Amino acid sequence: MPKSKVRKKSGYTPPEDALRSRGSQPKALQPSPRWWAPVMVTLMLLGLLWIVVYYVAGEQIPFMASLGARNFLVGFGAMVAGLIMSMRWR
Repeated sequence: MPKSKVRKKSGYTPPEDALRSRGSQPKALQPSPRWWAPVMVTLMLLGLLWIVVYYVAGEQIPFMASLGARNFLVGFGAMVAGLIMSMRWR
């Protein structure tokens, strides 16, 4: 069986105007403030705790009973806020 030819790939060179439109240097990302990580973890744990308390004793706590199923919105909202913070953490 004959061997196939090996093709040599040429390197990609972007157009000159694409290089100039980017700017001279990319902006360096600053680290997050010291309070970022504790607030992020607190929000996630607070959301989890809210949902657990609603399941265990939601009917005996008056403001939780009046919220009803919106307690899930409060709990998951806090957890999602913590998750969004974790994606921005540096």
